[in-house]
Amino acid sequence: MKEIGLKDKLKGEKLSSPKTLTGAAMLVALYTILSIFTLKLSTTWEIGFAWIALAVCGMLYGPLVGGVAGAVGDTLGFIVSPNGGFFPGFTLSAFIMGFLYGLFLYGKPVSLKRILSAELVVIVVCSLVLTPLWLKLMYGTSLIALPRIIRTAILYPINSALMYFVLRTIRNFKTRTA
Repeated sequence: MKEIGLKDKLKGEKLSSPKTLTGAAMLVALYTILSIFTLKLSTTWEIGFAWIALAVCGMLYGPLVGGVAGAVGDTLGFIVSPNGGFFPGFTLSAFIMGFLYGLFLYGKPVSLKRILSAELVVIVVCSLVLTPLWLKLMYGTSLIALPRIIRTAILYPINSALMYFVLRTIRNFKTRTA
């Protein structure tokens, strides 16, 4: 697989292309469905798998399409299954998550090192920085929450392994059918 430059990487696939638009729309639908089935174990512990759809979208179509898919999917997820009030900060977090996955994964081979790096950056930026900031703005909660840090530390290797196997399978399928 050839390496692509940063400018091409940021551009990614054209969203106006029917193939890209169709694939991204299907992944947004998957993201929306998976966000409905988030397991809420307590007020601070919830486990979801919607991020997998964003990782796939970022890998296949690039950072901008991945980011747009995240923002659209988050908004649709709220419309389909509202959970509290709508807050645009979480939509921004979903955009950033899709963008970061695209930045790390688009046009690159799927490797464990790349997956671990992408997941670490996404977890730190979105789960440990942005989410506590949005919760602080909305509810006045503490910016540092020990349960969130513990949950993130536990889920990091699990999410990384799951992402590795899913993305590797999709990449192998794509190369066989291309």
